[in-house]
Amino acid sequence: MFAGSQLNAQLEGWLSQAQSTIRPARAIIAPRRVFILGPSHHVPLSRCALSPADIYRTPLYDLRIDQKVYADLWKTGLFERISMQIDEDEHSIEMHLPYTAKAMESHKDEFSIVPVLVGALSESKEQEYGKLLSKYLADPTNLFIISSDFCHWGQRFRYTYYDESQGEIYRSIENLDKMGMSIIEQLDPMSFTNYLKKYRNTICGRHPIGVLLNAVAELRKAGLEMNFSFLNYAQSSQCRNWQDSSVSYAAGALIVH
Repeated sequence: MFAGSQLNAQLEGWLSQAQSTIRPARAIIAPRRVFILGPSHHVPLSRCALSPADIYRTPLYDLRIDQKVYADLWKTGLFERISMQIDEDEHSIEMHLPYTAKAMESHKDEFSIVPVLVGALSESKEQEYGKLLSKYLADPTNLFIISSDFCHWGQRFRYTYYDESQGEIYRSIENLDKMGMSIIEQLDPMSFTNYLKKYRNTICGRHPIGVLLNAVAELRKAGLEMNFSFLNYAQSSQCRNWQDSSVSYAAGALIVH
């Protein structure tokens, strides 16, 4: 068992090294609900799915799943339930739980979470879920977390896109990723879809990102102002030959004005 004090020390160390380049988002305003959208890695889904659990345990404290919101989502007929085994096997949402618990520790009895596992959605499904979730995104008491990494490059990932004009392989990967990041910052879901179709970039969270972009598009039609900025980018290693491999990571924030 990982000790809460050990995890707390690690999180405090990592968070103290983080450098924020934009003003705080809603996390500082102590949201009442934290939606966490993550891609499904272990089971093929064509829709979005809800957890069978009532709480998620972390070494810091338990996170309560908002059963009222879950009931409202379930009534739409657009969601399915995953098994407890699938939920426990999936890491995309789990990775964000310690950070959520740490960031919200001074309000730990005042908020709930809404984990949503996102399947391999069609464009029309991304639009449908985006429209459904847009009302929750518009609510200033809600915070949304989108779980994703960026390019998985290498033969073990069956993806070796390379633009020779960029020089080293890792620079080609960075250029590819930052092209996608720039498109996400435009908050245009169709442009992001076209980017994925053209380059097939292996972004695990492409469908959760697509749902968010469609939710934003729905709210912008209603006159709500938003902007998205990426804060940081990194690669697990620098690929220089065809035997190398890497995974890219990026962090960004959506600000609703």
